[in-house]
Amino acid sequence: MGNNERLMLKLMLSEPSKKWLLDELLSGIGWEDQVHVAGSGTALSDLGLVSIEESIETLVSLGPEGELALDDGLLESRLWRCLSSLPESDRTMGRLFEEGFERHQVGPGIGLLKSIGVSIDSGKLVATDESLLGDEIEIREKFISLLSDGPVSGSQLDESMVSHFLGRKGLIAVEENISRSWTLTEKGSSVDVTTLGHVEMIGEVTPELLQGDDWKGAMFKSFDVNSPAPIPSGGRPHPMQALIERIRQVFLEMGFSEIEGDFIQSAGWNMDALYIPQSHPARTMQDTFYLSEPKKIDVEEHYLDLWSKVHEHGHDTGSKGWGRPFDKDESKKALLRTHTTVNTVRHIAENPNEPSRVFGIGRVFRQETIDRTHLPEFHQIEGIIHEKDASLPMLITTLKTFYSKMGYPDVRVRPAYFPYTEPSVEVDILWRGQWLELGGAGIFRPEVTEPLGSEWPVCAWGMGLERLAMIILDLDDIRQLYQPDLERLGRMPIL
Repeated sequence: MGNNERLMLKLMLSEPSKKWLLDELLSGIGWEDQVHVAGSGTALSDLGLVSIEESIETLVSLGPEGELALDDGLLESRLWRCLSSLPESDRTMGRLFEEGFERHQVGPGIGLLKSIGVSIDSGKLVATDESLLGDEIEIREKFISLLSDGPVSGSQLDESMVSHFLGRKGLIAVEENISRSWTLTEKGSSVDVTTLGHVEMIGEVTPELLQGDDWKGAMFKSFDVNSPAPIPSGGRPHPMQALIERIRQVFLEMGFSEIEGDFIQSAGWNMDALYIPQSHPARTMQDTFYLSEPKKIDVEEHYLDLWSKVHEHGHDTGSKGWGRPFDKDESKKALLRTHTTVNTVRHIAENPNEPSRVFGIGRVFRQETIDRTHLPEFHQIEGIIHEKDASLPMLITTLKTFYSKMGYPDVRVRPAYFPYTEPSVEVDILWRGQWLELGGAGIFRPEVTEPLGSEWPVCAWGMGLERLAMIILDLDDIRQLYQPDLERLGRMPIL
C-alpha cells in the first residue's frame, strides 16, 4: 500500500460508515488534484478495502442557437407567426422572403413546419390543423424556456423533446456528469489505523541505488509486470516522404538524374512552351492559381517570338498552329505551376544538344474541389528521355521497368490525347484484378521541342504521386495522408 493510499484510508477510518464524496476527500487530506483520489481509491478497491459507486447524470443546457431562440423564438414559431398574420392566399415561400427571412432560414423552417402539420398546396403553405400546430410550437418553446436558468437534469425533461432538439444544430447541449463516492468495506473498516503511518518507499531501482546499501531492508513500491504499458514508438519518416524517397531511389538506379524547379512560373513556360493554346479551359482562373504579387514575370523575348509563331501558324515545325493571335502579355502572367513538366521543358531549353535522362518529384497546384481523390495541392512524378534515338518503345519499357521495381509488374498503355505529346498514351497498372490509370506519357510534339532548340525526340511522362500512395498504403481517402493523426500515420506500412 502506497503512502497516498494510507492517507486516504486513514481519513476514511475517522468515519468508517460514511459515504465519502470527492470534495470531502480532497479537503480532508489536503490534496488539490482529483487524480490522487481516483488513483488511490482504485488501488484500495483492488485490495478489497474500499467500494466505489458511480452515478451518471445527464445535464441539458442551451446551445448558441437556443440562447437566440429565448429572445426571438424558435425558427418554426417565427415563420408561423408571420404566415398566420397573412391571408391564406398569400402564404407562400416568396412572401416569406419579402418579409425579411433569409434563404437559409426559409428552407429548414418549412421543413420543421411540415413535420408538424403544414403542407404545400399549389405553392401555398397550408396547415392541416392550426390549433394542433400552435400547441406543438408552444410545447417546444416551453421546453427551451425550462433551460433558461442553466443546465437541467435530463431525468426532469421530456425525452422526446431532448431527442428532437438534439437533431437540430446548436439548440441544446448535452453532457454527462459522473459522480463517485467511496465507502469502506468490512475489511477496510477492520484495518488498524496505527499501522497507516508514512513509510519511505523506493519506487525506482537505479544503478546508483544498487551501488550502496540503502536498499537493504527498505520497502519497495509494488510493480505489476502484467499491467498494460504504452508501447514506445520512435520517429519515422512521414509515409509520403518515405514513398518519395523510394521513387527517387528507383529512378537513380535506372540511371536518371534528378532536377528541380520553382513553384512560381510564367504562363509562357507553364503553358505556351507546351503548345497549350491560350484559349484552353485549363488556363482560366477556375483551374489555375494566378498570382497578384508578382503579377508578371519577365520572359525572354526570343522565346515569346518563337511561341508566338508556333501557336499562330506553326512556324517551321510542319504544324499549322492554332490559327489564333498570340498574346505575349498572357505569357508573362505569374502562376503556381500546374505540373512539373515545366521543369523538363526548361531543362531541354538549357541543354538542347545534350542527351539526358532526368526526373523530378514536386508539388503542383490546381483549383480542385477537395474530396477523397482530389486536392488543390499534390505531387507529380515527371521524367524525360532526351536523346537522338528516343522512341515510344523505349518510353514504354522505361515505365514498365519503373512500376515493376515499385511492385506492380502488370502494366499496360492505352492511346490517349494530350496537347503537347504525339503519340500519347495513358499508363495503367493491374491492382486487385482491376486496371487503374496512374498517369500519361508520350513523345513531345515538334511544336514543343523545336522552339527550345532541340531536334531530338523526347520521351516524357507525368504521374500522380498521391494516387500511387493510396494504392501502396491501402487508403480510400487521399486526405488521410495529410491529417495530423499520428496514430493513423504510425499504422501505415513502412516503405
